[in-house]
Amino acid sequence: MSNRTIADRIKIDALSPVIGGLVEGVDLARPLDAASRARLGQALLDHKVLFFEDQTITPQQQRNFAASFGKLHIHPIYPQVEDVPEILILDTHVDNLPDNDTWHTDVTFIETPPLGSVLYAKQLPPSGGDTLWVNNEAAFAALSPAYRAFLERLTATHDFVKSFPRERYATTPSEEKKWLVAQAKNKPVKHPVIRTHPVSGAKGLFVNEGFTTRINELSAAESRSVLDLLFAHIAKPDFQIRYRWKLNAVAMWDNRATQHYAVADYLPHRRVMHRATILGDRPF
Repeated sequence: MSNRTIADRIKIDALSPVIGGLVEGVDLARPLDAASRARLGQALLDHKVLFFEDQTITPQQQRNFAASFGKLHIHPIYPQVEDVPEILILDTHVDNLPDNDTWHTDVTFIETPPLGSVLYAKQLPPSGGDTLWVNNEAAFAALSPAYRAFLERLTATHDFVKSFPRERYATTPSEEKKWLVAQAKNKPVKHPVIRTHPVSGAKGLFVNEGFTTRINELSAAESRSVLDLLFAHIAKPDFQIRYRWKLNAVAMWDNRATQHYAVADYLPHRRVMHRATILGDRPF
């Protein structure tokens, strides 16, 4: 069977006009051939977030799938799967409350934020725990031309500490040591408020509640006003998709063109997810 024939078995159904695609015909436990990888890469550009259901994968297989799209990031704070440091563990429950129930783009606190992420549902609550994604390019396009032109001249600061405050993540001596190392290695960085996608050339918003602290060219009051407007704009359902997780489902998203929100409505139940994060390039 040729590579082209294997790639042709992949079926992708759009879940909304603006964001989201359901992928069938791919077993993520098996290595991707070149044609299948190219097909999924194009689908990621087209749909921004892809969902693969009924997948049974090990952490090593998840790592290998993600690594076929680029070098992987090792998170400085979150726990990792033993012997597979590229897979971080998001295990939330009453003794470890969720910290991702805000609109955020993963790891924008580094100079080269991720190309994308691959999230695998390991344990789910009886109900709830959905994740929402927003298309940052659609949100930008919906702004007025004058406001888009204004935003394109601006940069913003992104800070690791905003989502990983010392008071939560350094409560023991060992945690404090780890946090101090992470904080020292991840000083605040500057990114454009409007990012140009390095592959498609499309422009999209690149500020998020998780890590963006201020707009550099504006006064503090002006910065708050602009960010508040953009955060409210991003939260409009017009640009979003909400995914109700199934056990062993996988989501893969383009971190350069999206942000997401994990709904924290399931406590006192537990939710366990594994994530691989694919490094990207410097935003422009």
